[in-house]
Amino acid sequence: MLRTIKIGSSLLIQGFVVRTLSDGKLVVRVDDKLFTGTPVPTVRAA
Repeated sequence: MLRTIKIGSSLLIQGFVVRTLSDGKLVVRVDDKLFTGTPVPTVRAA
């Protein structure tokens, strides 16, 4: 599943979810690199 995570105060990365960590952070894959960050809440249209 494609998700967006936040790293630091202003960097957003969108990639495929690899796993969820015990502290609630997500690990996403972009090409051959892995990034860990806080998930950005999804907003659904009404």
